[in-house]
Amino acid sequence: QVQLQESGPGLVKPSQTLSLTCTVSGGFITTNNYYWSWIRQSPGKGLEWIGRIGYSGTTYYSPSLESRTSISRDTSKNQFTLQLSSVTPEDTAVYYCASGSYYYTTIRFGSWGQGTQVTVSS
Repeated sequence: QVQLQESGPGLVKPSQTLSLTCTVSGGFITTNNYYWSWIRQSPGKGLEWIGRIGYSGTTYYSPSLESRTSISRDTSKNQFTLQLSSVTPEDTAVYYCASGSYYYTTIRFGSWGQGTQVTVSS
């Protein structure tokens, strides 16, 4: 089964860049028709999809976060990463990575990481 694990700093200063890595095991991020997403959850906003990178390397982001988001991958390490720039305290959340596939325009998530808390504070 596919397993995912988030890693990265738990504290980021305002205006800096939040960087997280998702390590995938039990499957390959290059497998056809699989998409690899970042999602976050905060008490005030609930679950929010950030963006994804596809099996061929294509990316797509939530319009509300697109200007600040970059998702990339390292196929040799079977990892994909999130970079969210110019962070504010509003970006404080639990961040998850997940695998999924599309049903028309809807992503169905199959496996999730455990999540990692990221706090934006000076």
